[in-house]
Amino acid sequence: MIKVDSLSKRYGRVLAVDNISFNIEKGEVVGLLGPNGAGKTTTMKMLTSFLPCTAGRITVDGLDVFGDSLKVRQRIGYLPENCPLYMDMEVEQFLKFCAEIRGIDSSKRKKAVDKMIAECDLKKVTHKIISHLSKGYRQRVGLAQAMIHDPDILIMDEPTSGLDPNQIRDILNLINNLGQQKTVIHSTHILTEAESTSKRILIINNGKIVGEGTPEQLSAQSAGTAVFAAIKGEDVQAKLEAVDFIKDVSKTKDADDGYVQYAMHGQSEDSIAEDVFKLAVTNGWVINELHTQKASLEDVFARLTRG
Repeated sequence: MIKVDSLSKRYGRVLAVDNISFNIEKGEVVGLLGPNGAGKTTTMKMLTSFLPCTAGRITVDGLDVFGDSLKVRQRIGYLPENCPLYMDMEVEQFLKFCAEIRGIDSSKRKKAVDKMIAECDLKKVTHKIISHLSKGYRQRVGLAQAMIHDPDILIMDEPTSGLDPNQIRDILNLINNLGQQKTVIHSTHILTEAESTSKRILIINNGKIVGEGTPEQLSAQSAGTAVFAAIKGEDVQAKLEAVDFIKDVSKTKDADDGYVQYAMHGQSEDSIAEDVFKLAVTNGWVINELHTQKASLEDVFARLTRG
């Protein structure tokens, strides 16, 4: 449905987006994950025809985002990070206005507005002035305007920014529900949000795509699985480091009873555990803990976006 090919955006000497390519299929929920300033917002602005690219091409259903801008925008709903709202209008009045400028037939506008009020849980504030609403309700109004024309694609830039925990949970639930009906792209720098809502994640850093896949695939691409062992003995770290397949041996915790916990990495957690056990037998060490822990999305994110 969406194809991004060799996309770049330059602001003077600053290369904000650097030759990125990716595809998004119909019905996917994709999280664009990256630290602040990574290029997420610039990418979304180009996806929605808001900004022209410096180089590359974007197509939506075969339509060029810049050559066929109007047709593309009819297929997309867009919620910017700081959603522009007419603050002196009532919620229902604003949504009717949005329906009109979106070209929805006058006979269908009320139905479209009522549907958005229900789906975005705005019934309690229908006749309130937007400036009087909380940040959470304003975000819901922003979502409603983005979906008023029932687009196939919904693009949201940091949709939970500035919300409290309850509001964040509500927005994430809404994203999960929308993902059953539409193609959804949303950006975030919060790992748990990406993991809980996205079927696939694109990690962007310094304008480049540095990681791509499901949360499980990204974890599998990490530098192996960590093995933790609590060992009491002599010269433990030096002898662990001497084993070819054990990498990055580090102390993680000292215990009062003489045990020291070590963390290790390698290609196979099973072989590492076996090597640790054999070393313990050979050297007369005592082990009271030996377990593995797969890399989390946080581990992957830190490795890919460091520096």
